Amino acid sequence: MEQITQLFKALSEEMRLRILMLLMHGELCVCDFMSIFNEPQSKVSRHLSYLKNSGLIKGRRVGKWMHYALKEPLEGVFKAQLDFIRAQLAHMPLFQEDLRRMEEENKKKERCEEGSIMTKKEDKTYGRRTDK
Repeated sequence: MEQITQLFKALSEEMRLRILMLLMHGELCVCDFMSIFNEPQSKVSRHLSYLKNSGLIKGRRVGKWMHYALKEPLEGVFKAQLDFIRAQLAHMPLFQEDLRRMEEENKKKERCEEGSIMTKKEDKTYGRRTDK
């Protein structure tokens, strides 16, 4: 029962839903979320940590940056809820805009690390490191 309660708490915040919707399209770096949402690293990392602790996502270090992806395989109530979220929210304007921003950022040539969509200019602005 505690696992289900934790799941619904994780899904009860807009930014965490937005993160999950983007991760359904593949792995992203913390800096990618910072750029897409135009939010500071501290806010993005707090929500990523909550999702990781709830068992929905996993993280891996690539150089000095953390990259996140959906935890695979998701089973039972986790899979059912993410399938429901995808079906209900995928066509909402906010999520469509997030996806458009992700695709737009992905076209930029400069990247903070391989696989990331953050530009060097944005990297200097935020300058967040995970290896401290």
